[in-house]
Amino acid sequence: MDIEAFVNQEGRDALVNDVRKKIDELGITYVYYQFVSLTGRIMGKGAPADHWETFAERGFQLVYGSTANLFMDRGGSYIGYGPEDWELVGIPEPETFVQLPWDKRVARVFCTLFRGREHPENAGSFLTSDCRGNLRRIHQQFKDEHGGLNLRVGTEPEMMWLKRGEDGKPAGGYSRPYCYHIDQFESLRPVYLQVIEYARAMGLDMIQGDHEDAPGQLELNFTFDEVMRNADKLTTYRQICAQVAREHDIIACFMPKPFMNVSASACHTNLSVWRGGEYQPTPLGNAPLPGADDIFTLLKGGENTFLPETDNPRKPGQIGLYAMGGLLEHSRGLTVLGCQTVNSYRRLLDLGFWAPYYANWGYQNRTAGIRNSAPGRFEYKAVDSAHNPYLLCAGILKAIDDGIKRELDPGPPEQRNIYDHLDEMKEKYARLPMSLGEAIDAFDEDEVAKSALPGEMYHVFMHYKRDEWEKFLATVTEWDIETYMDCLP
Repeated sequence: MDIEAFVNQEGRDALVNDVRKKIDELGITYVYYQFVSLTGRIMGKGAPADHWETFAERGFQLVYGSTANLFMDRGGSYIGYGPEDWELVGIPEPETFVQLPWDKRVARVFCTLFRGREHPENAGSFLTSDCRGNLRRIHQQFKDEHGGLNLRVGTEPEMMWLKRGEDGKPAGGYSRPYCYHIDQFESLRPVYLQVIEYARAMGLDMIQGDHEDAPGQLELNFTFDEVMRNADKLTTYRQICAQVAREHDIIACFMPKPFMNVSASACHTNLSVWRGGEYQPTPLGNAPLPGADDIFTLLKGGENTFLPETDNPRKPGQIGLYAMGGLLEHSRGLTVLGCQTVNSYRRLLDLGFWAPYYANWGYQNRTAGIRNSAPGRFEYKAVDSAHNPYLLCAGILKAIDDGIKRELDPGPPEQRNIYDHLDEMKEKYARLPMSLGEAIDAFDEDEVAKSALPGEMYHVFMHYKRDEWEKFLATVTEWDIETYMDCLP
């Protein structure tokens, strides 16, 4: 069984014992055993720390439908799985254990999900609706097939901090929409310093931040890392922001576009493919380290295969060009993984705010779909603040894999402002989907993109997203009332 091989893997017992030492040393009394749903929500169970060893060996059980938030579709059925389905088993990964800095009695640990040990079919096998587990396995397959090449990712997590009205609902941005203005950044100082403090305590090496060009919009960056670990850090960052918002009685908004006529919140995803490297400690000034030591390391060193190989300091290396070719080939199919919600396409449709429109690339061209932002890395732009990084990065790996295997040519870079040449460019480049419905169809037509969602994950994802699109189409909005209430006679 996969579950028994996972529990009994070499070296895991020592890690389980290390966590017990941390629990005792730090006075931790409670543990969140968490995983990530297909929409990026943090799910799981909590238990007293006294039972750590039992959970480490046996895990916890939860209904399969929790991988789809345990939400229901328009017809009143649970999405993905019914109440008659079996329960998953979540096994904690001790190397991800860390104390929560806002309540040091509590810790969290990520879990890998399996089918039940007594399931009549494929008992104890990896649960394929586990987006996080899928990413780990897809990345391992990529490394195995490409001589150890590994994907490293750095994200730019824009999001908005909103005031909370007396009714508890959003009451505008906490600051003015002035991009890069230190005065507006300063107005959010109590918030961002609290986020940074908590982030450092949970293993995120925070490197820079700024005020962006929407109300209350901040971007706080942390150092890039191996693809799976970066996704965990982005998930942790979101959890931190939600906690800071509670403490300040404001709203941490990850909705991509809550305001019209200003920029939306993207989450540009920077990519590079490397050979080799090793995990090295990252000094963050934490004493004692409030968790497993592995949390406070980064994958460093090795050979960046995206670096230029010619006299042109801008042109990516050959593997980088093939990777770019794969990403462009599958851009339409991948869009729904980076832009998962109906609201996501308000961002793509609002031309002029540096969001992508076509499947093209350019040197430092912020209007292109992919920007060669610096020697050795690409910035993938069709991704926003509400995406699930585990799904997106699985899709990116599949596209890069296809590009390398087929030696796909990305074509020449596009250096013009695409917004000034839309009619001309529609004859040259594939346009990205401009609605969730169109994106779902594009994904369903792309076998490479679909392979990023193996087994049950594909069916659960499509059930969830098609239902979301249909709910939107069936909803009467204020726009409908304002536009059509007085349409006749």
